[in-house]
Amino acid sequence: MRKDVRIVLAGDPDVGKSTLITSLVKEAYVAKVQKVVPPITLPPEVAPEAVVTKIVDTSSSQEHRANLEAELRRANVICIVYSISAPSSFDRIPTYWLPYIRSLGINVPVILVGNKIDLRSGDVTNAALEDELAPVMAEFKEVETCVECSARIPLNVSEVFYFAQKAVLYPTAPLYDSREHVLKPGCVDALKRIFRLCDSDKDGLLSDAELNEFQRKCFDTPLQAQELEGIKDLVIHAPIAGMRYSHENASVAASGSSINGDAPAHHPHLREGSLTMAGFLYLHTLFIQRGRLETTWTVLRTFGYGADLTLEDSFVKPAFAVPPECSVELSPLGYQFLTDIFEVHDKDRDGALSEEELDSLFITAPDSRHPWQGTGFPASTITDEHGAVTLQGWLAQWSMTTLLDHRTTLAYLAYLGYPSFPLSGSSASTSAPSPTPLTPTGPPGSRPSRNHAPSPPSTTSALKLTRPRKTDKKKKGAIQRSVFLGFVLGAAGSGKTAMLRNMVGKRFESAYEPTQKMMSVVSTVEQAGAERYLVLQEFGSRYEAEVLRNTAKLSAADVIVFVYDSSDTNSFSYISNLRQQYPLLQSMPSLFVATKADLDLAQQRHEVQPDSYCRKLGLKIPGLGAGPLNISIRDGQVADLYGLICAIAVDPKGAVQGGNDRNALSFSTNRWQFWGYIGLVVVGGGGAVWICARVLKVPIGSTLGFGSTTSQAAWWPSRSDARGAGASDATRISGWLDWIRWQGSSSVRTEL
Repeated sequence: MRKDVRIVLAGDPDVGKSTLITSLVKEAYVAKVQKVVPPITLPPEVAPEAVVTKIVDTSSSQEHRANLEAELRRANVICIVYSISAPSSFDRIPTYWLPYIRSLGINVPVILVGNKIDLRSGDVTNAALEDELAPVMAEFKEVETCVECSARIPLNVSEVFYFAQKAVLYPTAPLYDSREHVLKPGCVDALKRIFRLCDSDKDGLLSDAELNEFQRKCFDTPLQAQELEGIKDLVIHAPIAGMRYSHENASVAASGSSINGDAPAHHPHLREGSLTMAGFLYLHTLFIQRGRLETTWTVLRTFGYGADLTLEDSFVKPAFAVPPECSVELSPLGYQFLTDIFEVHDKDRDGALSEEELDSLFITAPDSRHPWQGTGFPASTITDEHGAVTLQGWLAQWSMTTLLDHRTTLAYLAYLGYPSFPLSGSSASTSAPSPTPLTPTGPPGSRPSRNHAPSPPSTTSALKLTRPRKTDKKKKGAIQRSVFLGFVLGAAGSGKTAMLRNMVGKRFESAYEPTQKMMSVVSTVEQAGAERYLVLQEFGSRYEAEVLRNTAKLSAADVIVFVYDSSDTNSFSYISNLRQQYPLLQSMPSLFVATKADLDLAQQRHEVQPDSYCRKLGLKIPGLGAGPLNISIRDGQVADLYGLICAIAVDPKGAVQGGNDRNALSFSTNRWQFWGYIGLVVVGGGGAVWICARVLKVPIGSTLGFGSTTSQAAWWPSRSDARGAGASDATRISGWLDWIRWQGSSSVRTEL
């Protein structure tokens, strides 16, 4: 929404441009004014939508031509003033002024202002005025309207500038084709989408309650009973296909009753007392034709549309910062909204959304498509036996989307109309006046009292941030998250895809098909009496290395699930090499899973067998121990695999390398600790020698054992004693080295 409006007045000499501006400011007629008055600024309090308005006067004389062109180029709207007492000034509008403005490449709204109406002799009907203006408006689409006024009386002076402001704030061109007298396609598409969003029960009609909520959302007040009837009278008496319904026939058609015993005749604008989509579009056509563009624009902006009739970025992409170590989940409001739209589109009440019902649900989204194209949806979540998404699967899918890409969730919440329209028995009758009535009535100069730009509600209330992982780890039992992410890694053919499919209830497929792209699935898991959502991702050979090299992506995982084929002798080595190649994996919570337990167990070609490997890592997973967990997807024997993954995500301590065993530290850690101790001993010993030398006043450079024989005898032992001491020191150092070797052998090294 713009913040200012610049109005430029142009026209022939002596038509009253300067007098109009002066009369507006003084609120009275001023006989003598400057030839060109300085620009004036109107405060936002006196303008619709609270914008600052600047009014600029110009001269048409040749010496001021450069200034005229400069001001016309800066204008948001141009008022071409002509004198009703000088017909030639009107004749020059289509022959000179409008072509001249076009020649400058200016494309802004134009208002025609007929001044000095007090000098007109005789009465002129509206029909005559329309006949006079029709050819001009037909040829020049930029002409929005014509206002007749008088600065002397004064009459309609403020209305001139009000209509100029409206031409900028509520332009006709994007909405209405003035030549064909129809709504433009972009406007039709936007209004159809709004109609569908307001149709809460999805029956293709707007009931009185739905119209009330629509009015309340857009104009902050419900419709009164007489206003509802007025709307219905307007749309039902509109000419349809060149004919008008009589009052009797219109009422019968609107109720869906039959005429003369024939089949029921449905009125295209009203059916069963409710407004149809055609009636909704016709109503807005009336608004525009009767000069009430602010009503239609208010509706469009309330639903997030900008000047180009596309949804604004601030609505589709609101700011939502995610601090490090935090994740994003749906809030209770988000889950409630998604539950509501699921239930209202589940027309057959079978607890699942079929393909047709999904198409209906996403009809208000771009291209009428859901956001999971190319991801395998709905196979990525819980479905019924026919492949239709259940409510549990629907909420799980959105939980996964929010965790992995919350921006997509925010965008689709906007597309789907968050928040929904509650129909809690709101009454159509109220004593509160409507600031901008839905009915297109009122005098031409009437102004809505609404002085703020409408805006759609923020979708960010449907999301919430979780606490940082570090905070949750410090507060045992205080995990606030309900959605967890696990990466599934392993060699090709180890059974990763089968494990993911099993989690969402899909049948086992014996035919092997390599994973060519990333696969994500989500399901609900009962863990410690609470229902949580578990997201598992497999990347395939093409993308696995890319993900593991990306520290930010890898750190987003709560658990790493290492999968190997227990019947393949080379399968476990792939995991070991992976952990060596990407050291960050060693510090992450891990679960080792041995698949294909229904086949013969094979000896793994590795330095140590998987069970020894897990023990050397110091893993102590509650309910499992070190691992690995043996499963068979083919036989349906998966133990509590998914619950175990969730448990590790909630409390990862026992699943982290060395998390429960001090002896499971890596060799490199012990080595650095040893050299740290040596450094402390050297520095401390050197400091002690220096202090002794200072206290005893012995020259450090010359002695402590290298002076006279007496000093040597006093301060140092004999050679034989020295040899004994040296042997003792050597023994101690050898002991330290043995300790290091022992630690290194008892701990798992990086290369395991």
